[in-house]
Amino acid sequence: MRAFLLFISTLCLSTFSLFAQQGDPKAKAILAKVTQKINTVKSIKAAFSLNLSSANNKVKETKKGQIQLKGNKYRVSIGGQEIICDNKTVWTYVKDANEVQISSYNPSEQTISPAKLFTNFYDKEYNYKYLGVRMSQNKKCDVIELIPINKGKQFAKIEILIDQSSSLIIGGNVFEKNGNKIQYDVTSFVSNAPMADAIFSCLLYTSPSPLDAHETRM
Repeated sequence: MRAFLLFISTLCLSTFSLFAQQGDPKAKAILAKVTQKINTVKSIKAAFSLNLSSANNKVKETKKGQIQLKGNKYRVSIGGQEIICDNKTVWTYVKDANEVQISSYNPSEQTISPAKLFTNFYDKEYNYKYLGVRMSQNKKCDVIELIPINKGKQFAKIEILIDQSSSLIIGGNVFEKNGNKIQYDVTSFVSNAPMADAIFSCLLYTSPSPLDAHETRM
């Protein structure tokens, strides 16, 4: 679960020269189409699955979840946890422990937030190259490899799968430096879904009993 929280835990447009330095022309053209498509969307509701496997393949885990995204605000539900961000504060609610962790939202500390996953997060943070075509979920996808410029990140590289017909990211793989792998698939995607701002606010109302709150904001 820690790996997932890093995976999901803004958007900065680069200049053309910086953009061109970071990837090959084919990858650049495909990623530009993804950005153009997402820029027309005001909100996103998506379902996803995650398959986590250890370096020795002895530990395997599958989780399913949902994301609701509106600008830099997001709400993620997965495996008995809810993560809510209103672009200022992040609440992480653990149902079994009836506990909520509260922290300040800091985009620079996010590894790959939901907002980044569905936007052009790759612009300033990654070198990228085109790997070819692969079938995923019965869809023909372009595969692009992203290698972080910041070598201090926990993962060595990411593969993203982009549906050729929709120009949307529908899955991929995160390869951690310790050999672990996270495979993710976006199983459903609804753009411009009606979304009240209230769903991105404090989640204390979701618990029927008093919560054990841990405040980490400075």
